Amino acid sequence: MKNRIVLWGAASLILACLVAAAGYFYFHPFSPDRGRYPVRGIDVSHHQRQIDWRRVASDDVAFAVIKATEGGDHVDDAFAANLSEARAAGLAVGAYHFFTFCRPGADQAKNFISVVPRNQPLLPPVVDIEFVGNCPRRPSPEELNKELSAFLGPVEAAFGKTAILYVTDEAARVYAAQIAGRPHWVRSLARWPGHDDWIYWQYHDSGRVDGISGDVDLNVLQGGQEKLGLFAPPPESISRETPLYP
Repeated sequence: MKNRIVLWGAASLILACLVAAAGYFYFHPFSPDRGRYPVRGIDVSHHQRQIDWRRVASDDVAFAVIKATEGGDHVDDAFAANLSEARAAGLAVGAYHFFTFCRPGADQAKNFISVVPRNQPLLPPVVDIEFVGNCPRRPSPEELNKELSAFLGPVEAAFGKTAILYVTDEAARVYAAQIAGRPHWVRSLARWPGHDDWIYWQYHDSGRVDGISGDVDLNVLQGGQEKLGLFAPPPESISRETPLYP
C-alpha cells in the first residue's frame, strides 16, 4: 500500500511537471529563427480593444494585418482607427476579410471594397477561410470555388494585388484544390510549418506585444524588410475614384 502511494505521488508529480511545461511553451512566445525570418508582424481585430500603436511599433513589429470585414455586410468597428493609427506609427498595414459560407462571394467583395481604402499603400488583401465561427453549412469544393472566385476577381482588380489566403488545417484539407496556386498564410503554432511555401506564418495565437492588453497573433514574413516595399505600390497607382460596380 505504501509503495502504491509513493508511486501514485511520483506519477502525479510527473504529470504536473508535464502540464506546467506544456503551459509554459504554449504561453511563452515561441520565436522563429530571427536570422531566417527577421520581419515580425501581428494580425488584429476589435478583440484586441484599444491598441497603442506607437508602443507596438517599438516592440519589434514591422507590419499589421487588420480585420476589415466579414460576410456581406459586417464591418469590424475598430478597423478604421487601427488602420490609420498603425500607419501613423510607421507600420506596413493590410486588411483581411473573414469569408463566410452563407453569403455570395460577390456580396462579400462589395463589402470589402467599400470599406478598405484604395488610395493608400497596402499589403495584399487577405481572405480568411476557416470552419470555426463560420456558417454551419460547409460548401462543396465546387461551390467554394465558385463563390471564392466571385470574391477574388473584383477584390484583386480593385487593389491591383494577388490576394493571400489564410486557411486553417481542416479547411485546407477539404479545399486543397481550390486554394492551390495562390499565396498562403499558414498557421503552425510553436513549430516550423515544414516548408517555405507561404507569405506569412502565424506562429503563436496567444502572444504578447507592448501596447496591446491581452493576447495577439504573432507572425513572420517570408523574406526581408524589402519585401514589405514590394507589397505596397505608390498610392497614385490605384485610385479610389475608379468605379468597381455600376
